[in-house]
Amino acid sequence: MTRYIFVAGGVMSGIGKGVAVAGIGKILKSYGFRVTAIKIDPYVNVDAGTMNPIEHGEIFVTADGTECDQDLGNYERFIDEDLSTLNYITTGRVYQAVIERERNLGYGGKCVEVVPHIPEEVILRIKKAARATRADFVLIEIGGTVGEYQNSLFLEAARMMKMNMSGNLLFILISYLPVPRMVGEMKTKPTQQAVRWLNMAGIQPDMILARSVVPLDKPRKRKISVFCNVSKEDVISAPDVKSIYEIPLNFEKDRMGDRILKKFGLRPKKKGNMRDWKKLVNIIRTAKKPVKIGIVGKYFETGNFTLTDSYISIIEAIKHASWSFKRKPEIYWLSSEDYEKNPRLLKGLKEYDGIIVPGGFGVRGIEGKIKTIQFCRKNKIPYFGLCLGMQLAVIEFARNVCGLRRANSAEFNSKCKENVIDVMPDQNILLKEKRYGGTMRLGDYKCRIKPGTISHKAYKSSNIFERHRHRYEVNNAFRSILEKRGIVVAGVNPERDLVEIIEIKGHPFFVATQFHPEFKSRPTKPHPLFREFIRACSRRQSH
Repeated sequence: MTRYIFVAGGVMSGIGKGVAVAGIGKILKSYGFRVTAIKIDPYVNVDAGTMNPIEHGEIFVTADGTECDQDLGNYERFIDEDLSTLNYITTGRVYQAVIERERNLGYGGKCVEVVPHIPEEVILRIKKAARATRADFVLIEIGGTVGEYQNSLFLEAARMMKMNMSGNLLFILISYLPVPRMVGEMKTKPTQQAVRWLNMAGIQPDMILARSVVPLDKPRKRKISVFCNVSKEDVISAPDVKSIYEIPLNFEKDRMGDRILKKFGLRPKKKGNMRDWKKLVNIIRTAKKPVKIGIVGKYFETGNFTLTDSYISIIEAIKHASWSFKRKPEIYWLSSEDYEKNPRLLKGLKEYDGIIVPGGFGVRGIEGKIKTIQFCRKNKIPYFGLCLGMQLAVIEFARNVCGLRRANSAEFNSKCKENVIDVMPDQNILLKEKRYGGTMRLGDYKCRIKPGTISHKAYKSSNIFERHRHRYEVNNAFRSILEKRGIVVAGVNPERDLVEIIEIKGHPFFVATQFHPEFKSRPTKPHPLFREFIRACSRRQSH
């Protein structure tokens, strides 16, 4: 029998609902239960593919090709399970399904209403994910905060489910307890108000996760218990931590897993010691020797602030690989536009142990990235290109080694005769029809790896599957000249003979992939290519 746990946020967004859900999932899985997690986004977008990464954060891609919220990446990393399109629900998807069903007489002539038909569609999707995964526990994160109009229908779905299966459903509220500097005291009133908003939606939380800068003390626990109608044991302290991977261990200090199981009348299937997780956290805390990685991108500047959520999977993959060598990752954000305006700044790249150029879209900052790649190639700095980072590496090599001075990508100049990166014919049709959402090459595709390459050494396999999110490919018309001058095509998609991985001979580490390896990295199982990259970066330090 499947149990359901809804998680909603109070007071403010951005307080870590996603990693909290992931942490709860890790705890329950450590007790021997099958776990899956669903993210509900209140956006009218059908999926996250058309969203601006600066506003929304990273677009995570599942194995089956769904462009979704970055929280699904956190779920996968913590519970070590591949999720699918069933694990992502948006307002757009729900309304689209209801309208299509109505058009096909799926409601038998009834008047279709927002309530109950929209919440019923949400419930239908939640239960479908539960059946497909055969999960003992389904964790459902409701995006936004309580009291918002946008997520009221999802709260209504939770209320309807709880009414029909009260013994198999819990509701957890995550609320922030501020500690105003001028007051010097942790305040519970915002949490009390959040609970009242939830009560107005017909829901009483079973547990409260109390987020704050410091651990919750007994007086605050008692106060929340009295005014929010929950027992003191069900108020879980969730203070800020240096690493998100400490979160499940922190929750277990308040015996959160035990409290959840008792509410469902369950016993652990095995002892939940999380030995591998404790070992990981110990390495994170004790790693001293740094490895300095520069990320050259353009999706992290917003006004006077640097937002790193656009590249969260890359950041985590760097960390996973660094910790596997007991290194302390130090990540630096380098604006590609700065290198366009002032090429003299490129000399500063020598300060880093390795450089990554990640994926992206559009022409802004492209020439700065190409200059970065050329500098790394010439100065033997370990370079790792991801998606666009591979395409630009091909362009740079074509221009400066192969003598194709006008080499470019059809994305930036469709009329250029030397487009070493071009759009596939099927993608060209979609572009002409202005069909952008969910139409790229998405999800898992096979890659055959050439023996004797860095990539083959990393994977220890000739056939692998990796996740994609792109529309443009290496133009095979230029492949022979690229290979003659020193590019190694280390990986190809065998079905369509598409270039998946390139390397450069005689370089300590110059590897670039058309796919996104960062999506498959796990804290206790770093991605092979990221491991080899960090290994090369560590060797550079010793020279």
